Amino acid sequence: MTQKIDKISQTVRYRSGPGYDHENFLFTPLNQRQPITWPNGAKIAWCVYLYLEYLELDPAAETVRDPRYGGALGSHFPDYLNYSAREHGNRIGFWRVLEVLDKYDIKPTVAVNAMLADRYPRMIQECIDRGWEIAGHGISASQMITSELSEVEEKTVITRSLNTLEKISGVRPIGWFGQDYSQSTRTMELLEKLGVHYVADFPNDDIPYNTNYGNLICMPNHSEWDDTQLMAIRRLMPWRWSDVVSEAFDYLYNEAHPSGSVMTLSIHPWLLGQAHRIKYLDAALEKMSSYQNVWQTSAAEVAKHFQKSC
Repeated sequence: MTQKIDKISQTVRYRSGPGYDHENFLFTPLNQRQPITWPNGAKIAWCVYLYLEYLELDPAAETVRDPRYGGALGSHFPDYLNYSAREHGNRIGFWRVLEVLDKYDIKPTVAVNAMLADRYPRMIQECIDRGWEIAGHGISASQMITSELSEVEEKTVITRSLNTLEKISGVRPIGWFGQDYSQSTRTMELLEKLGVHYVADFPNDDIPYNTNYGNLICMPNHSEWDDTQLMAIRRLMPWRWSDVVSEAFDYLYNEAHPSGSVMTLSIHPWLLGQAHRIKYLDAALEKMSSYQNVWQTSAAEVAKHFQKSC
């Protein structure tokens, strides 16, 4: 039996049996998965994740921030340059991305933080009018969930996010995307209690899987070809990003594992919506959309189908 110490609460957590050293989910290797048949005999499911985020110019002092950031994204206050670069995604980039998604009839899952939904309801309405799924994505791009938050504080963050999106969209989100994949040791339990059906915070699988929290499941979310990971952090050129995501799609399509592979594609308008990058998003979507027998759908629909198949 393995022992794990929660440094915040100083409580001891135990995990029994083979697998990861935590209680979130079991370790099930690929060759032990049960077969899953996607609708209409599709070889793979394909989910596009569109992130709509507001970044605070000067977050409150008590905010749990990404340690990489000083000001908005830099080391001084106010950091107008980096704040404005992010805002370009909401003023310009989103509308360019919208046109490309419409061009290929892509139905993404839209991860939205509460501050963006409050400030820019027109953006949310564009997604609602297209019938796109809206998922929870915290409060702002500068506020992360970590074990520095108390249980009450974390519950407040999640509840505020879900309530804000429900008020604006008319539908309570059933999916959750933590800001920068962030969680505390209690996040999974809180999400399940608050009625969330799936979480997309673990880039550890190509296939949905069950957790140890009721009906809450994990949806794939590939950080290895996330646009911000590759271009903003690793400085990959946009034409190479287009190749990377297309190569990933091609491999998963041809592998077509019986347990139900899922291709995910993350899009941040502040990055891919720039004038020198948008054509590479267009090129990638054109190539992916040319494949036959692909189920392009929302994360919620994949999660629902997975749960029915288990």
